[in-house]
Amino acid sequence: MQFEAEKSFFTSTLVLLIGIVCILLFMGIIIHRTVLRPLNALNDAVTSSKQTGVFTMPPIILANEIRFLATTFDTVIKKLQTHNQLKSEIAQRKQVEAELRESEASEKQKSRELEQTLQELRHTQMQLVQSEKMSSLGQLVAGVAHEINNPVNFIHGNLHHASQYTQDLLDLLRLYQEYNPAPTAAIQTVTEDIDLEFLREDLPKLLVSMQVGADRIREIVKSLRSFSRLDEAEVKDVDIHEGIDSTLMILHNRLKSKSDYPAIQVVKDYGDLPRIECYAGQLNQVFMNILSNAIDVLDEQNQQRSPAEVIDRPSFITIQTSVIGRDSVTIQIADNGPGIPEAVQNRLFDPFFTTKAVGKGTGMGMSISHQIVTERHKGTLTCHSSPRQGAAFVIEIPIRQTC
Repeated sequence: MQFEAEKSFFTSTLVLLIGIVCILLFMGIIIHRTVLRPLNALNDAVTSSKQTGVFTMPPIILANEIRFLATTFDTVIKKLQTHNQLKSEIAQRKQVEAELRESEASEKQKSRELEQTLQELRHTQMQLVQSEKMSSLGQLVAGVAHEINNPVNFIHGNLHHASQYTQDLLDLLRLYQEYNPAPTAAIQTVTEDIDLEFLREDLPKLLVSMQVGADRIREIVKSLRSFSRLDEAEVKDVDIHEGIDSTLMILHNRLKSKSDYPAIQVVKDYGDLPRIECYAGQLNQVFMNILSNAIDVLDEQNQQRSPAEVIDRPSFITIQTSVIGRDSVTIQIADNGPGIPEAVQNRLFDPFFTTKAVGKGTGMGMSISHQIVTERHKGTLTCHSSPRQGAAFVIEIPIRQTC
């Protein structure tokens, strides 16, 4: 009886174990088919997508969580592909844009270089024309001065003798009248007709006036000859003050009083300068440009003021010279005009820049002056100005150009 019970228990246990094994085998098959195989297929598809970049949904994946995972992964892959594609397109567009910007920058640079080259060519052309003009002017002025100088020297040299001869004749006439107090009727008639007393008084004055005029002409000729050194190419020792005075002499007519306002005053404050080694004619050209501009500015200012204002605040130009240290001199030419705006000061020495009306200025005067001072004389030319405080141009050059 006991044996039967044990046998029955063993049989039941065996059947139970076999059932459990069958269930486990069935569950394993189910898990393998529904989980492991889809996961392996998904893994293979993912591995393949890494190489190809394309994800293909495995057909054995059933509609369950794994399929949802595969679908999600497929969506992520597609979005990633779209992102990579967009990223690639953006990179390409950025590259194209960068190349376009580089091309535009290159074209702009070429355009700037071309514009600069054109500007330099225009500048050079204008300099050549200006240089030729000044050279021709120098030759013309020198020729005119020479032709005038010869007859003026004759007049000037003979005036002294003429004055002496006239004085001798007047003395003789006085002695004659002393010893012949009662002239004949004919002499008395001629004496009254020519107004002898007036002639005796006016003739010396007339000769003095002629002497003053001759001296004036000689000064003008001297200034013309000094200024005419425009075409001299060699460095020479010169008196800077002589060049300034020559320029002022040539501009004398523009400095004189006009019908509406008085003359422009020139105040000279010359220092004790040594003779300067320089290109005299070219420096005279600089003085001419600066002084002419100052006169233009003061004339324009006076035209905009009432006579009372001009009298109350007359126009003047101040010229100061001094030695700086041991090896340089400075020349300052200042006016009491309206001043120069800062924006204009920044472009003052640019080629072709002018504030004058069309036809009244080429815009080359100050540019050439700056080049003459800085390049030819290794100096500096600066402008200092404030609104309603006038303008001052300061030239600083070495005393010696050669070592």
